[in-house]
Amino acid sequence: MTKEEEYTPPDVWTWDKESGGKFASVNRPIAGPTHEAELPRGEHPLQLYSLATPNGQKVTILLEELVECGESEAEYDAYPIDILTGDQFSSGFVEVNPNSKIPALMDHSTSPPTRVFESGAILLYLAERFQRFLPAQPSQRPECLSWLFWQMGSAPYLGGGFGHFYAYAPTKMEYPINRFAMEAKRQLDVLDRRLADHPYVAGEDYTVADMAIWPWYGELVRGKLYDAAEFLSVSTYEHVRRWADKIAERPAVQRGVMVNRVWGPPEGQLPERHGPDDFQR
Repeated sequence: MTKEEEYTPPDVWTWDKESGGKFASVNRPIAGPTHEAELPRGEHPLQLYSLATPNGQKVTILLEELVECGESEAEYDAYPIDILTGDQFSSGFVEVNPNSKIPALMDHSTSPPTRVFESGAILLYLAERFQRFLPAQPSQRPECLSWLFWQMGSAPYLGGGFGHFYAYAPTKMEYPINRFAMEAKRQLDVLDRRLADHPYVAGEDYTVADMAIWPWYGELVRGKLYDAAEFLSVSTYEHVRRWADKIAERPAVQRGVMVNRVWGPPEGQLPERHGPDDFQR
């Protein structure tokens, strides 16, 4: 970028509806609903409103793992939220998540029903409710929670930073791509060093920390995210790749990534999920 092309911020920022790349039509600087629409509701107490993005996959992977463990109360209905057309700004969705981001969960087994939004909060809520995939021992639980919150704090740099400027921005810009590529690689190195000595991120056991991190960094090193595997030289992170491939083999993970997916090969899509038999169609 030459000096003549350098951006000079205005004295007061104003909203340019034409900027913003792929999500320009729905990005806006204000909260609240844009239209009235109720959310659908199925027969199970747990109702999930989401999309098969990495953040959405975290929750469906955990729910499928819980079902696989025989937790009948973890059965759930999942409905897709089309974030490109603005479903997240319906009055019904905003009631569940005032931040208008997927995923969002309603638990109707409580009175009144419990809403949970933010993917990390949903993982923690479900893991504590069913007492699974979250260590109870004081010596192990903090490690798991530390990595869970590491993901929540790190992923915006990968998704909103690197992913946005590399894959979705209306123009390619050297500085932000380089800046966020450096941070994405640093985060991969953090994981690779950890996984060099541990089978799973929190230690010896598979936990919600793995479920949170895998859809982002695991799928990145497997070449499934942003078409950036070569650009980021992900093959150099051998321990992350070993871990990512191992988790990808889990049947519950293979089901979880399908839920609320509305793109790609038809055999990999399950827009709505209401029971285990839906995967047999």
